[in-house]
Amino acid sequence: MNMNYDNYTDKAVALLSRLISTSSVSRDEKSAADIMQEYISGMGFEAHREANNVWALCHDFDEGKPTVLLNAHIDTVKPAATWTRDPFKPEIDDGKLYGLGSNDCGGGLVSLLQVFGILDGRESNYNLVYLASAEEEVSGKNGFERALPLLPIIDVAIVGEPTGMQPAIAEKGLMVVDCFAHGKTGHAARDEGVNALYIAMDDIAWIRKHKFKKVSELLGPTKMTVTIINSGTQHNVIPDQCEFTIDIRTNEFYRNEFVLSHLQKHLKSDCRARSFRLSSSRIDPGHPIVRRCVSMGMNPFGSPTLSDQALMPFPSLKLGPGESSRSHSADEYICISEIRSAIETYVSLLEGLEM
Repeated sequence: MNMNYDNYTDKAVALLSRLISTSSVSRDEKSAADIMQEYISGMGFEAHREANNVWALCHDFDEGKPTVLLNAHIDTVKPAATWTRDPFKPEIDDGKLYGLGSNDCGGGLVSLLQVFGILDGRESNYNLVYLASAEEEVSGKNGFERALPLLPIIDVAIVGEPTGMQPAIAEKGLMVVDCFAHGKTGHAARDEGVNALYIAMDDIAWIRKHKFKKVSELLGPTKMTVTIINSGTQHNVIPDQCEFTIDIRTNEFYRNEFVLSHLQKHLKSDCRARSFRLSSSRIDPGHPIVRRCVSMGMNPFGSPTLSDQALMPFPSLKLGPGESSRSHSADEYICISEIRSAIETYVSLLEGLEM
C-alpha cells in the first residue's frame, strides 16, 4: 500500500513541537501527559491514564492474540546550562528540529504514535498497545512501573529510544551504591586518629583496578565508576567518615545483588545499594521481532545506556530515531528525515512481523 509518509511526518513534528514547548522534566510531566491524552483521544482511541502515563489499545484488541507494546517516554532531563537556544522553543533549522527532549525520546514517542494509528484496524496476528510513559529519566516508581499492572499481557515491546533505527537487543543494568568509610577523628598535626579518607582511597583504588571476569559479547564488561566523594570538616581535623558513590553498569552475567555482595566482601567501607530493580535486559536474537529486523538489513547491538527496558518482565528491544550521543546534550535535535524514516521503518517492521 502506498503511504503518504510526509503527511504523517508533519503530524508527528507538530505534536513534538507542542511537547517541546511544554516543560516535562521528570516528575513534572502533567502538562505533557495532558497533551498526549488529548491527542490520542482525538485520534479516536480511548486514552487510559494512570498518574502521567497514557496508553491506548488497538480497536480490534483480541485477548486470544499476542500483544506488541509500542513505548516511549514523555519526560526529559533538566536543560544543560550550555544551551545556545531556548530549550523550550521548538525551532526547525536546516531540516533539524531543536528542543529539549526532541531526540530523547520525542522522535520515537511521536513516530510510534503515528504508526499505532496507521496500523490500527489492519488485519494482523497480534494486538498493538501504545504507551507514553513518565519518569523514565529518573527510573521513577510513578512511571512505567506504575502503569505496567494496568496493561494487558505484553509479549514483546519496542522501546523508541534513539538508536539510529538499529535494534538494541541487550542493555546494561544500573545499580548505585553508597559507601561509608569509618575512621577515628584526631588532630592533623599529631600522629593520631584513623583517616577515613585513606580507607576510602584504598577501596576506590581496588574498585578502579577490579575487573569482572565475564565479558558480554554485546555489552562488554560490567563497569564500576566512583562518581561522588565527600569527607572532612576542616583542614586540621582527621576525618572520621568518608562517603563515596559508585555507578555500576552490569552486563547480563551479573545480577545487581551479586555485585553488591562482591563489594561487601572486598571493601572495608560499608556498602549500601539504593536499589536492585534495574538489572541488565536482553532479548533472544532468535525472537521473531529480532529476526524481522535482521531481514530488513538492521544490525543488532548492545546498549550501554539504561531505559525502561530494565523494568519490563517480557522481551523487548530499543529501536528509535535519533542518536544516543545527542541525548542530554545542549542544543539537542532530531532530524525531520529521521522521523519520516522511522515511521516508514516501523510500519514495514510491524507489517511483516509474524508472532
